[in-house]
Amino acid sequence: MLIPKRVKRRKVQRGRMTGKATKGNVVAYGDYGLVSLEPGWITSNQIEAARIAMTRYIKRGGQVWIDIFPHKPVTKKPAETRMGSGKGSPEYWVAVVKPGRVMFEMAGVSEEVAREALRLAMHKLPVQCKFVKKGEAVSPDAPQQREANPAAEVTQAAPAVETEQVTQATPEAAAPTETAEEVTSL
Repeated sequence: MLIPKRVKRRKVQRGRMTGKATKGNVVAYGDYGLVSLEPGWITSNQIEAARIAMTRYIKRGGQVWIDIFPHKPVTKKPAETRMGSGKGSPEYWVAVVKPGRVMFEMAGVSEEVAREALRLAMHKLPVQCKFVKKGEAVSPDAPQQREANPAAEVTQAAPAVETEQVTQATPEAAAPTETAEEVTSL
């Protein structure tokens, strides 16, 4: 489990996760990477679970780099505690991840093995991710390549609307005109 050795402040504010990653948004060390597509907090336990899933699949062949580190403490108040009496104590540590951030990198294995290992790591993380190669665009706006599944694709055809011309009947055409004989007979 990753944790800082020492920090300047024990408790920090929550902060905001707006914008895209400006640092750590290129595959720097390995040949393949795992890029976040949405913002989120990734705990040290989730980073460790993803690391274990990757290294087990590649059977300790190749190299794995972890490009994120949990610097931010998250506090929590004890259960059944009344409001007030200050901020809670630090419970766990998180890494703040923005869209476009390269979280894990891998080298020394084939692309198929790296793709499957990083797919297993994706399932351990709370954010949507995509697989990238070194030199590819890492932007989170690029659409993720998915396998074609015709059952999953929902196409909605626009309903064909036929327009009928409705002619309004004029009062003369709707009611027959009364003749003078009919009026006198009444």
